[in-house]
Amino acid sequence: MLPQFKKILYATGMGPGAPYVFRYALAMANQHDAQIIAVSALEPLSTFAQSLVELHISHEQSEQIHGTAQARAKQQLRERIARLCEKECATDLQCTQRVKEVRIEEGQPAQIVLAAAKEYAVDLIIMGAHRHTVIGDAILGSTTHKVLHSASQPVLVVRIPEGFHEEGF
Repeated sequence: MLPQFKKILYATGMGPGAPYVFRYALAMANQHDAQIIAVSALEPLSTFAQSLVELHISHEQSEQIHGTAQARAKQQLRERIARLCEKECATDLQCTQRVKEVRIEEGQPAQIVLAAAKEYAVDLIIMGAHRHTVIGDAILGSTTHKVLHSASQPVLVVRIPEGFHEEGF
């Protein structure tokens, strides 16, 4: 029996390669009549960085700035996805309604993606990968690598062409 993809998790760091990867998620969703859940993670400030910030502003001000930034990031992701859907789907209303939810959370990106994949019981995770140095991967690891080796669902890794950038995104 062929696999059915009805829920696709599109994981994005909202970098310049995001439109390239999103097109793969949209193509798979259109092919399989699936929904897309877009997920992005905002890494929290380290304790040290937070203490430096709070030397200059109050904890309440820091929380307010953080909340505003998180809301802005979510709105920007929604707008980018809407522009991409508009560009790629033109007059196909069903295509533009594929994105069921946009979710941005604070935490380690791989953990956020894996938790969302489990919570939504997705059938496929789609995420991008770009070139890293061997030493950088060995020391830091990568979100894609962690998700690829920890997910219980299939993971489609889309190689983002070096230097990819699209105007308007």
